[in-house]
Amino acid sequence: QVSLVESGGGLVQAGGSLRLSCVASGLNRYGIAWFRQAPGKEREFVSGISSNGATHYADAAKGRFTISRDNAKTTVYLQMNSLKYEDTADYYCAADLSRATFVDTRRDQYHLWGQGTQVTVSS
Repeated sequence: QVSLVESGGGLVQAGGSLRLSCVASGLNRYGIAWFRQAPGKEREFVSGISSNGATHYADAAKGRFTISRDNAKTTVYLQMNSLKYEDTADYYCAADLSRATFVDTRRDQYHLWGQGTQVTVSS
């Protein structure tokens, strides 16, 4: 059965780091993206990695976040450095079931989502 399970969220001080994990069962042939949603905000794209390893980052994540995938393509990671208060949100991973070679930033293109993991950055 396919599933997405996030972990690694928590409380961190501004300037600190966290590494989120997304265990993507049965989804090794698909692109995976991270989205986040802060209270009262729309769910927004953070970063993604395509089925062939292409990566893409939202402007807010560039230079601070790094997305990667293990050799078996079982787990996708989001390394978050230099965290800011504005990064506080629930973080979700999602699968692009089209298996496109490019990362799609449109949230409506993702139809399989994890349960989310909460990231809180203290200022």
